[in-house]
Amino acid sequence: MFDRVRKACARFRGGTRAEDTARTGADSGGERRTEKGRTPNLFEAAAAYVSACVEDDQERIDEAAGWVSPEALSFGVNELACRAVIALARERDESPQAVARALLGLPAA
Repeated sequence: MFDRVRKACARFRGGTRAEDTARTGADSGGERRTEKGRTPNLFEAAAAYVSACVEDDQERIDEAAGWVSPEALSFGVNELACRAVIALARERDESPQAVARALLGLPAA
């Protein structure tokens, strides 16, 4: 998953502003819009991006990645990961470190 985030960030750094605007659906004021016509926040973008990655839907990945800057998307994905690990740790009655290591397939520390 982080490889996809890295690749998405690299694509955005390499694109020109005109290409980014055309691709992301920015309006004449420079704001990006969702399908419903409103400006998404970084948490909405992160949730859409991660769920699209899980479903391997490249079109939705690209759309969600265009809603916010790569830095904001990275922050949102990080925040989502932290909240998910905390929720799972509470549910499993384990430490967040143990849950994170288990999710990544790492041996217990």
